[in-house]
Amino acid sequence: MSSPSESSPSYSSPSDSTSFSRDLAEVERANASGRVPVVFIHGLWLLPTSWERWAGVFEEAGFAPVLPGWPDDPESVEEAHAHPEVFASKSVGQVADHFCDLIGRLDRKPVVVGHSFGGLITQIIAGRGLSQASVAIDPAPFRGVLPLPLSSLRAASAVLGNPANYHRAVPLTYDQFRYAFANAVSEAEAQELYGTFAVAAPGEPLFQAATANLNPWTEVKVNTEAADRGPLLVISGEKDHTVPWAIADAAYSKQARNEHADTEITEIPGRGHSLTIDSGWREVADTALAFIRRFVDPVA
Repeated sequence: MSSPSESSPSYSSPSDSTSFSRDLAEVERANASGRVPVVFIHGLWLLPTSWERWAGVFEEAGFAPVLPGWPDDPESVEEAHAHPEVFASKSVGQVADHFCDLIGRLDRKPVVVGHSFGGLITQIIAGRGLSQASVAIDPAPFRGVLPLPLSSLRAASAVLGNPANYHRAVPLTYDQFRYAFANAVSEAEAQELYGTFAVAAPGEPLFQAATANLNPWTEVKVNTEAADRGPLLVISGEKDHTVPWAIADAAYSKQARNEHADTEITEIPGRGHSLTIDSGWREVADTALAFIRRFVDPVA
């Protein structure tokens, strides 16, 4: 439950929205396949389409990929640029409940893979016992994760620098994207990634994460000791400015106290926060897939 300082507009399931209908279609396809679903959850400044190449890899491996969006996500980057206001006023609790609702409509308990704030949501879902196995890639911090590296503060300053951004949709300039996402790729690739993937994002989750350790009512909580959490892999990009090793390792350390399930962490050398979308995405996808295959048979 949110505290008064973390209050959000009342939320109701967007059951009649185009985005929710699209998400339901993803669920129905997975159910019709009879295979184990893999739910992919994107983070801030991206759309579900950022996972399309991953979906192909996991489908070839026998899983049923599901690429739902955050509430009100547009269909395309072009639509997102035309209507950035749709991203505003989305809290971590609202987004987590949205994905849990969708997962509850799956016939089979899924695997969940998330990046950045999607990695945080992935861990919330795991803590609710809703996933068979989970992979959190450069995950945003939750309450109890204490490190605050300077690079993380700089990456978040595009939003946190103005308190009025709390309920706004905030885009990144190219220079901000270059630092926060694409610092470990060439200038040409950074420009391409920015034009292909970058959209506006709600400011609220960043404010929530920044104050989580000061707010006992925060939505940015993970039940790390849940008996039915399932195996969890944390993946960290060595050169990530937004979620550097100190944050990823602190999340792992909290999760590793779980006595009921395997918890692992791995670092991908030379990679930044764009590691799920840049030219080295396949190495990260294969790392996630290898971990998942150790615990989950896609057709069993």
